[in-house]
Amino acid sequence: MEKTCFVVMGFGKKTDFETGRTLDLDMSYQNMIKPAVEEAGLKCIRADEIVHSGQIDVPMYEQLLKADVVVADLSTSNKNAFYELGVRHALRPYTTVVICEDGMKSLPFDANHIAVRKYHHLGEDIGSSEARRFSRLLSQAIKEISSKNPPDNDSPVYTFINNLKAPEIAAIIMDAVTEGKAAGLPGEKSTLENESETHSALMKEVDKAQKSGDWLTAKVLLTTIRSRQKMSGDEFEDPDTMQRLALATYKAKIPGEKEALTEATTMLTPLEPAISNDPETLGLWGAIHKRLWEIDKNRDDLDKAIRAYERGFYIRNDYYNGINFAYLLNVRSANNEDPAESIADYVRAEQVRREVVKICNEWLTKHPPPPGAEEKGDPAQKYWETWYWVQATLAEAYTGTKEIEKAATTLDSAFSRANAEWMKASTLSQINKLKTLLENSPLKYIRDQKEFAKN
Repeated sequence: MEKTCFVVMGFGKKTDFETGRTLDLDMSYQNMIKPAVEEAGLKCIRADEIVHSGQIDVPMYEQLLKADVVVADLSTSNKNAFYELGVRHALRPYTTVVICEDGMKSLPFDANHIAVRKYHHLGEDIGSSEARRFSRLLSQAIKEISSKNPPDNDSPVYTFINNLKAPEIAAIIMDAVTEGKAAGLPGEKSTLENESETHSALMKEVDKAQKSGDWLTAKVLLTTIRSRQKMSGDEFEDPDTMQRLALATYKAKIPGEKEALTEATTMLTPLEPAISNDPETLGLWGAIHKRLWEIDKNRDDLDKAIRAYERGFYIRNDYYNGINFAYLLNVRSANNEDPAESIADYVRAEQVRREVVKICNEWLTKHPPPPGAEEKGDPAQKYWETWYWVQATLAEAYTGTKEIEKAATTLDSAFSRANAEWMKASTLSQINKLKTLLENSPLKYIRDQKEFAKN
């Protein structure tokens, strides 16, 4: 039978709360881990690809027990990954490879004596040279531990507890076959494999629909995925599925924009956005209520949007949440009846923008154009899209701090890399709204009084 490698890790964009960095872990999987596993000659299965009938625990524990190799990526200190690594170490003495992103400041005490192979993540993606380097290293490690007979112990459980015997894998599988519970026979595809391939295929179609802006198709596909998860008996909603479904719902604007936004809030409610520390949930909650405010001018929507962006900003320390937080503070400042509250929001908005300027300039310094960035293709396009939004955010921040020349220069630079007119239109729309808000500064009265006193 084909040897398998089970990959334990987070998926999608996850925030490392220790550093505030957000990493796209799908890029780690697609660009490094999966190619390395397949190059080593093993079938690669990631934990989130297991779509199942019955409780998720069953196939997950089966993989942790039976997989010939387990690769555990602990990046962003993912709780599930740590737990599943512990289960693997308890079940199998060997053939477990532990990896993580090199930005992790420290590992928990119980795990800091385990051999951990590290890679460098850029946040949105993996550099091509780093992907090649680490993929080779990981593939070689998998080949080495798979070829040793007997393999070396890499589980601290079996290292420190003498004479502990691991479960007899062959006996367990034979018992399962005898009882008719085997996932499948050699030469046949198991139900688990079929379900995993279906789930992966659906998610790929979702990605394609989102890239092409076909939000209605993305919504239909994600609704199907959610229904399959519910039929499998999951008690809790999958956050990644719900976040993507909420995004597709409000972007599709079906049957109308307000109705779609309201439906999206209902979808996110099980994730408890009011108290959540998940930046993706907070960013979506903020964006939805920002749009609802623009439609109805309901103060409650404005306050919810501000709280979401504020919370997201302090968790991630990022330019996206920061610039939206600052802008909405100015909006609320203009709509406050209490002059003191108006002044407080206005001043706070300027302080936040100064922090955003630092964040953007730091990103630009740390992320110069990579080799081949001028060439056409997905990696180059992804870099320049991120670069555009950093520059556009910087231009808006300079506008808010009254550094007009810097704002104009930065905006021209951003527009030179815009690959779609809607990007320019979106940026200009918010900057022009901000200029109007700044003209009606609540500080104007105070400054006029000071000028009057001087004269």
